[in-house]
Amino acid sequence: MTDDTSTRQVDGEPGPASRTIRYQVIADDLRGRVVSGEFPAGNLMPSESELSAEYSASRVTVRRALEALRAERLVDSRQGFGWFVAADPLRQELHHLGTIDSQLRAAGMSSERRILSFGFVEAPARVRAVLDEREVLEVSRLNLADGQPFALVTVWCPEELGADLSRADVERASFLEQLPVDFGGASQTIGAEAADAVVAKLLDVPVGSPVLVAERVTRSVGGQPVLMSRHVFAAHRTEFAVELPAASDVLGPAGLRLVE
Repeated sequence: MTDDTSTRQVDGEPGPASRTIRYQVIADDLRGRVVSGEFPAGNLMPSESELSAEYSASRVTVRRALEALRAERLVDSRQGFGWFVAADPLRQELHHLGTIDSQLRAAGMSSERRILSFGFVEAPARVRAVLDEREVLEVSRLNLADGQPFALVTVWCPEELGADLSRADVERASFLEQLPVDFGGASQTIGAEAADAVVAKLLDVPVGSPVLVAERVTRSVGGQPVLMSRHVFAAHRTEFAVELPAASDVLGPAGLRLVE
Protein backbone atom coordinates (compact mmCIF):
# COMPACT_ATOMS: atom_id res chain seq x y z
CA MET A 1 0.00 0.00 0.00
CA THR A 2 1.33 3.42 -0.90
CA ASP A 3 0.63 6.56 1.07
CA ASP A 4 -1.83 7.89 -1.50
CA THR A 5 -3.89 4.73 -2.00
CA SER A 6 -5.20 1.86 0.07
CA THR A 7 -7.18 -1.29 -0.58
CA ARG A 8 -10.37 -2.28 1.21
CA GLN A 9 -13.19 -4.73 0.75
CA VAL A 10 -16.76 -3.54 0.29
CA ASP A 11 -19.05 -4.41 3.26
CA GLY A 12 -16.42 -6.86 4.50
CA GLU A 13 -17.28 -9.43 1.81
CA PRO A 14 -14.47 -11.31 0.07
CA GLY A 15 -13.79 -10.06 -3.40
CA PRO A 16 -11.49 -7.96 -5.52
CA ALA A 17 -9.83 -5.16 -3.60
CA SER A 18 -11.09 -1.71 -4.51
CA ARG A 19 -8.47 0.92 -5.12
CA THR A 20 -9.33 3.95 -2.97
CA ILE A 21 -7.67 7.34 -2.86
CA ARG A 22 -6.06 7.59 0.57
CA TYR A 23 -6.79 11.26 1.23
CA GLN A 24 -10.46 10.69 0.42
CA VAL A 25 -10.66 7.93 3.04
CA ILE A 26 -9.17 10.29 5.63
CA ALA A 27 -11.46 13.13 4.53
CA ASP A 28 -14.52 10.88 4.83
CA ASP A 29 -13.54 9.82 8.33
CA LEU A 30 -12.82 13.38 9.47
CA ARG A 31 -16.11 14.56 7.95
CA GLY A 32 -17.96 11.99 10.04
CA ARG A 33 -16.16 13.09 13.18
CA VAL A 34 -17.02 16.74 12.53
CA VAL A 35 -20.69 15.98 11.78
CA SER A 36 -20.98 13.79 14.89
CA GLY A 37 -19.75 16.64 17.07
CA GLU A 38 -16.50 14.99 18.12
CA PHE A 39 -14.87 18.20 16.91
CA PRO A 40 -17.30 21.02 17.89
CA ALA A 41 -17.88 24.04 15.67
CA GLY A 42 -15.22 26.70 16.15
CA ASN A 43 -12.82 24.36 17.94
CA LEU A 44 -9.31 23.46 16.91
CA MET A 45 -8.72 20.24 15.04
CA PRO A 46 -5.79 17.98 15.93
CA SER A 47 -2.61 19.24 14.29
CA GLU A 48 -1.46 17.90 10.93
CA SER A 49 1.32 15.98 12.64
CA GLU A 50 -1.14 14.42 15.11
CA LEU A 51 -3.50 13.41 12.31
CA SER A 52 -0.56 12.09 10.30
CA ALA A 53 0.35 9.77 13.17
CA GLU A 54 -3.27 8.78 13.81
CA TYR A 55 -3.94 7.82 10.18
CA SER A 56 -0.42 6.54 9.42
CA ALA A 57 -0.25 8.91 6.47
CA SER A 58 2.10 11.67 5.39
CA ARG A 59 1.34 15.27 6.28
CA VAL A 60 0.93 15.97 2.56
CA THR A 61 -1.90 13.44 2.39
CA VAL A 62 -3.50 14.72 5.60
CA ARG A 63 -3.32 18.29 4.33
CA ARG A 64 -4.97 17.24 1.08
CA ALA A 65 -7.81 15.65 3.06
CA LEU A 66 -8.24 18.83 5.11
CA GLU A 67 -8.19 20.96 1.97
CA ALA A 68 -11.01 18.79 0.60
CA LEU A 69 -13.05 19.52 3.74
CA ARG A 70 -12.22 23.20 3.47
CA ALA A 71 -13.68 23.17 -0.05
CA GLU A 72 -16.87 21.87 1.57
CA ARG A 73 -16.66 24.70 4.15
CA LEU A 74 -16.48 22.22 7.01
CA VAL A 75 -13.06 23.31 8.25
CA ASP A 76 -10.76 26.29 7.86
CA SER A 77 -7.24 27.33 8.84
CA ARG A 78 -5.22 30.41 9.65
CA GLN A 79 -1.49 31.06 9.57
CA GLY A 80 0.06 30.26 12.94
CA PHE A 81 -3.23 28.92 14.23
CA GLY A 82 -3.88 25.57 12.60
CA TRP A 83 -7.07 23.90 11.41
CA PHE A 84 -10.41 24.41 13.11
CA VAL A 85 -14.02 23.40 12.51
CA ALA A 86 -15.66 26.15 10.48
CA ALA A 87 -18.28 28.26 12.24
CA ASP A 88 -19.70 31.69 11.67
CA PRO A 89 -18.00 34.10 14.11
CA LEU A 90 -20.25 35.76 16.66
CA ARG A 91 -21.05 39.23 15.36
CA GLN A 92 -20.84 41.77 18.18
CA GLU A 93 -22.64 45.02 17.44
CA LEU A 94 -21.00 48.16 18.80
CA HIS A 95 -23.87 50.61 18.43
CA HIS A 96 -25.03 50.18 22.04
CA LEU A 97 -23.69 49.23 25.46
CA GLY A 98 -24.29 45.54 26.11
CA THR A 99 -22.84 42.39 27.66
CA ILE A 100 -21.24 39.27 26.23
CA ASP A 101 -24.04 37.23 27.79
CA SER A 102 -26.74 39.18 25.95
CA GLN A 103 -24.86 38.94 22.65
CA LEU A 104 -24.55 35.16 23.03
CA ARG A 105 -28.20 34.72 23.96
CA ALA A 106 -29.26 36.87 21.00
CA ALA A 107 -27.26 34.53 18.77
CA GLY A 108 -29.08 31.52 20.22
CA MET A 109 -26.06 30.29 22.17
CA SER A 110 -25.85 29.28 25.82
CA SER A 111 -23.76 31.54 28.06
CA GLU A 112 -21.79 30.54 31.14
CA ARG A 113 -19.41 32.45 33.42
CA ARG A 114 -16.50 30.92 35.31
CA ILE A 115 -14.84 33.20 37.86
CA LEU A 116 -11.06 32.78 37.81
CA SER A 117 -10.21 35.35 40.49
CA PHE A 118 -12.08 37.78 42.76
CA GLY A 119 -10.59 40.26 45.19
CA PHE A 120 -9.83 43.83 46.21
CA VAL A 121 -6.39 44.89 44.99
CA GLU A 122 -4.22 47.95 44.50
CA ALA A 123 -5.25 49.39 41.16
CA PRO A 124 -2.80 48.74 38.30
CA ALA A 125 -1.30 51.97 36.94
CA ARG A 126 -3.51 52.06 33.84
CA VAL A 127 -6.67 51.38 35.87
CA ARG A 128 -5.75 53.98 38.47
CA ALA A 129 -5.23 56.59 35.75
CA VAL A 130 -8.67 55.91 34.29
CA LEU A 131 -10.78 55.35 37.42
CA ASP A 132 -8.76 57.64 39.74
CA GLU A 133 -8.93 54.99 42.47
CA ARG A 134 -6.19 53.41 44.61
CA GLU A 135 -8.13 50.27 45.56
CA VAL A 136 -10.43 48.40 43.20
CA LEU A 137 -12.38 45.19 42.97
CA GLU A 138 -10.68 43.06 40.32
CA VAL A 139 -12.62 40.17 38.80
CA SER A 140 -11.26 37.83 36.14
CA ARG A 141 -13.59 35.40 34.42
CA LEU A 142 -13.89 33.05 31.47
CA ASN A 143 -17.03 33.33 29.35
CA LEU A 144 -18.18 30.13 27.66
CA ALA A 145 -20.39 29.90 24.57
CA ASP A 146 -22.20 26.58 24.20
CA GLY A 147 -19.70 25.15 26.67
CA GLN A 148 -16.63 26.30 24.73
CA PRO A 149 -14.16 29.05 25.79
CA PHE A 150 -15.17 32.34 24.19
CA ALA A 151 -13.71 35.32 26.07
CA LEU A 152 -11.28 36.04 28.89
CA VAL A 153 -12.49 39.13 30.75
CA THR A 154 -11.00 41.20 33.57
CA VAL A 155 -13.11 43.96 35.16
CA TRP A 156 -11.99 46.65 37.59
CA CYS A 157 -14.55 48.45 39.73
CA PRO A 158 -14.03 51.19 42.38
CA GLU A 159 -13.85 49.65 45.85
CA GLU A 160 -16.82 51.63 47.12
CA LEU A 161 -19.10 50.49 44.27
CA GLY A 162 -18.04 46.85 44.50
CA ALA A 163 -18.06 46.55 48.28
CA ASP A 164 -21.38 44.69 48.43
CA LEU A 165 -20.69 42.29 45.55
CA SER A 166 -19.75 38.67 46.16
CA ARG A 167 -18.03 36.13 43.96
CA ALA A 168 -21.41 34.45 43.45
CA ASP A 169 -22.93 37.76 42.34
CA VAL A 170 -20.42 38.37 39.54
CA GLU A 171 -20.63 34.75 38.45
CA ARG A 172 -24.39 35.10 38.11
CA ALA A 173 -24.64 38.42 36.25
CA SER A 174 -22.67 41.34 34.85
CA PHE A 175 -21.62 44.50 36.68
CA LEU A 176 -23.95 46.44 34.38
CA GLU A 177 -26.90 44.56 35.83
CA GLN A 178 -25.90 44.91 39.48
CA LEU A 179 -24.19 48.20 40.23
CA PRO A 180 -26.36 51.03 41.62
CA VAL A 181 -25.32 53.31 38.77
CA ASP A 182 -27.17 54.91 35.87
CA PHE A 183 -24.87 54.12 32.96
CA GLY A 184 -24.38 56.72 30.27
CA GLY A 185 -22.23 54.82 27.78
CA ALA A 186 -18.73 53.52 27.17
CA SER A 187 -15.60 53.98 25.09
CA GLN A 188 -14.02 50.88 23.58
CA THR A 189 -10.65 50.40 21.94
CA ILE A 190 -10.03 47.20 19.95
CA GLY A 191 -6.62 45.89 19.01
CA ALA A 192 -4.82 42.65 18.16
CA GLU A 193 -2.24 40.68 20.10
CA ALA A 194 -0.63 37.24 20.09
CA ALA A 195 -1.86 34.82 22.74
CA ASP A 196 0.61 34.12 25.53
CA ALA A 197 0.72 30.76 27.31
CA VAL A 198 -1.91 31.70 29.92
CA VAL A 199 -4.40 33.15 27.43
CA ALA A 200 -3.82 30.29 24.98
CA LYS A 201 -4.59 27.67 27.62
CA LEU A 202 -7.77 29.40 28.81
CA LEU A 203 -9.13 30.08 25.31
CA ASP A 204 -7.94 26.71 23.94
CA VAL A 205 -5.88 28.22 21.12
CA PRO A 206 -2.21 27.83 20.17
CA VAL A 207 0.40 30.03 21.83
CA GLY A 208 1.11 32.96 19.53
CA SER A 209 -2.21 32.76 17.71
CA PRO A 210 -4.10 36.03 17.06
CA VAL A 211 -6.52 37.35 19.65
CA LEU A 212 -8.70 40.45 19.64
CA VAL A 213 -8.36 42.65 22.71
CA ALA A 214 -11.07 45.17 23.63
CA GLU A 215 -10.45 47.69 26.39
CA ARG A 216 -13.64 49.33 27.62
CA VAL A 217 -14.22 52.28 29.93
CA THR A 218 -17.84 52.50 31.10
CA ARG A 219 -19.19 55.82 32.37
CA SER A 220 -22.13 57.01 34.45
CA VAL A 221 -24.72 59.39 32.97
CA GLY A 222 -22.66 62.19 34.50
CA GLY A 223 -19.60 61.10 32.51
CA GLN A 224 -17.67 59.62 35.44
CA PRO A 225 -15.66 56.44 34.62
CA VAL A 226 -17.07 53.68 36.86
CA LEU A 227 -15.76 50.48 35.26
CA MET A 228 -12.74 49.47 33.25
CA SER A 229 -12.52 46.09 31.55
CA ARG A 230 -10.29 44.09 29.23
CA HIS A 231 -11.87 41.47 26.95
CA VAL A 232 -9.74 38.94 25.05
CA PHE A 233 -11.30 36.88 22.25
CA ALA A 234 -9.89 34.19 19.96
CA ALA A 235 -9.82 36.00 16.62
CA HIS A 236 -11.65 33.28 14.69
CA ARG A 237 -14.63 33.19 17.08
CA THR A 238 -15.91 36.75 16.95
CA GLU A 239 -16.06 39.91 14.88
CA PHE A 240 -17.06 43.46 15.71
CA ALA A 241 -19.51 45.45 13.63
CA VAL A 242 -20.36 49.16 13.75
CA GLU A 243 -22.56 51.39 11.66
CA LEU A 244 -20.81 54.38 10.08
CA PRO A 245 -23.34 57.08 9.21
CA ALA A 246 -22.22 59.49 6.52
CA ALA A 247 -21.35 62.97 7.75
CA SER A 248 -22.35 65.97 5.69
CA ASP A 249 -18.81 66.82 4.63
CA VAL A 250 -16.80 63.60 4.92
CA LEU A 251 -17.29 59.88 4.34
CA GLY A 252 -14.36 58.77 6.47
CA PRO A 253 -14.87 56.14 9.23
CA ALA A 254 -15.61 58.25 12.30
CA GLY A 255 -14.26 56.98 15.60
CA LEU A 256 -11.19 55.23 14.16
CA ARG A 257 -7.67 56.28 15.12
CA LEU A 258 -4.16 55.02 14.49
CA VAL A 259 -2.22 53.63 17.42
CA GLU A 260 1.53 54.14 17.36
